[in-house]
Amino acid sequence: MTKYVALLRGIAPLNPNMRNDKLRGVFEELGFVNVKTVISSGNVIFESPSRASKRLEEIIEKALPEQLGFTSTTIIRSKKQLQQLVDKNPFKGMEHSQKSSLNVTFLKKKTRKDIKFPHKVDSRDYTLLGMYDGAVCSVIDLTGSKTPDLMLWLEKKFGKEITTRTWKTVERILKVME
Repeated sequence: MTKYVALLRGIAPLNPNMRNDKLRGVFEELGFVNVKTVISSGNVIFESPSRASKRLEEIIEKALPEQLGFTSTTIIRSKKQLQQLVDKNPFKGMEHSQKSSLNVTFLKKKTRKDIKFPHKVDSRDYTLLGMYDGAVCSVIDLTGSKTPDLMLWLEKKFGKEITTRTWKTVERILKVME
């Protein structure tokens, strides 16, 4: 059995059909085992004998509108993939705080190659540190006067089949996967 996390895009915990108990129920009905959720932002850990993560994404994306009435881009990463990302320590020496937000944006599709890292976005309060196996690591400077529009910028560069988590959430997901 392989341990995975499904990272669901656009989960709003105030929507009753997007609550953790309902998400777990869908995954269990699909035959996945040891299903757990981590915080209320669409992080569903599960085990499956399948090693075809793209096929698992398709199965989940089909089941969500059928069973819960909403669509969500689903991006799956194995425990091994998350561990490799954490081991690379892309935020070495940085801290998630009131002054800065450390983020990981997971990409569903192959990445664009026209960005040189680190990449400081012109006149914006964020920097893209690097890309690691389909994940873009970025830092938002929260001390600036502008509201950061990192997600919009990332969508323009990489498309809408992406989802972002804080670095703390990624570490928390990995800990629950242990």
